[in-house]
Amino acid sequence: MSPHVRHWGLIPAAGVGRRFGATVPKQYLALAGRPVIDHAVAAFVEHPGVAGCVVVLGREDGWWADVSAYAGHPDVLRAPGGAERCHSVRNGLDALAQRAADDDWVLVHDAARPCLRRGDLDRLLEALHDEPVGALLAVPIADTVKRAVDGQVSETIPRSALWRAYTPQAFRLGLLRRALDHAESQDLVVTDDASAVELLGMRPALVECSADNIKITRPEDLPLAAFFLEQQQETPC
Repeated sequence: MSPHVRHWGLIPAAGVGRRFGATVPKQYLALAGRPVIDHAVAAFVEHPGVAGCVVVLGREDGWWADVSAYAGHPDVLRAPGGAERCHSVRNGLDALAQRAADDDWVLVHDAARPCLRRGDLDRLLEALHDEPVGALLAVPIADTVKRAVDGQVSETIPRSALWRAYTPQAFRLGLLRRALDHAESQDLVVTDDASAVELLGMRPALVECSADNIKITRPEDLPLAAFFLEQQQETPC
């Protein structure tokens, strides 16, 4: 990989977290002394191998400027959110293009994943050195998986080749823009960035990460994330 190629973080944070059910968007809830989103942003801004970060916010977001320690950070750009996550990521890429090149790597990370380990991020960056397509953090599925029809089991799916897709997911800026534009042209709303790249016939690499890189979705996830962060302080990476 050319030495001039840089890495950037992109954090879509325009969602309101309806499933969580709180009056405050889940990315702004307090967790271990700071908002959830600040844990996600810190993983990139405080990493020496990452040049900067763009945070994609809802157009009526009234929290970021008031509660985030990174709201005025010179290495953190802001972009407006879209109707769906994929549209927000696309807007973030447009904002990032002001500073980044098409060949730069963009690492898209969920705002509600505050427990990303430095060691896992390092492994992802290392995997990109010789990776022609891109890569994402993931965890092999350990549970037995059932397919259901009308609330009843229709089949058991072999789990040996199944993984949980986590974030960050890393792709070159130009490729990810093209992939998201292609998905939109097909009227497809992709739920993660790897899916968009896969629609172009490409196969991103899977990089195994720690299972504690959880996404906060429900209220019970917040104390679990606090526990994981405490454990990471005691046994880093």
